[in-house]
Amino acid sequence: MAAAQTYQGLKTFTFGDSAELADRLAALVVAGVKTGTCSAAIHGPDAEIGERQICLNSAGIPVCEIETIDITTLPFTAVTPEMAALEGEGDLSYRDWRDAHEAFFRREGSWAPDMDVIFETFRVTRVLDDAFASGAEAAVRAERTEAHAKGYSASEALHG
Repeated sequence: MAAAQTYQGLKTFTFGDSAELADRLAALVVAGVKTGTCSAAIHGPDAEIGERQICLNSAGIPVCEIETIDITTLPFTAVTPEMAALEGEGDLSYRDWRDAHEAFFRREGSWAPDMDVIFETFRVTRVLDDAFASGAEAAVRAERTEAHAKGYSASEALHG
């Protein structure tokens, strides 16, 4: 997550490193299936426990408010399949999570096999864009379909 300005006095952010990823992940949050995220520990934490922030879509429109519940720093290789599933991405399998996050960290230049990550869990406290939210369930279905088309299997979700 990259923190930006403020909205209603709260820090704002977008997920990911592209417009497509920002919208896709925001939709997963609004749908209630993404309740976790991780970032490279070298960047430091993006939030504090109890802090509320505003998630923006790629157009900079506030879509929801989240509250950070927990923050843990751990090695990338110590992220569990259960933690990976909290991110709500792909088909929820650990393999999908690992591949997508390694690719992301490579794009941003922070990847190292022994890197540490900051894993954050959060909850949605309010939805701010009903029109965006109305498409969230379709976005979840598209997420799962795309993962399956890439060869990932939901049966791996808790078995890595």
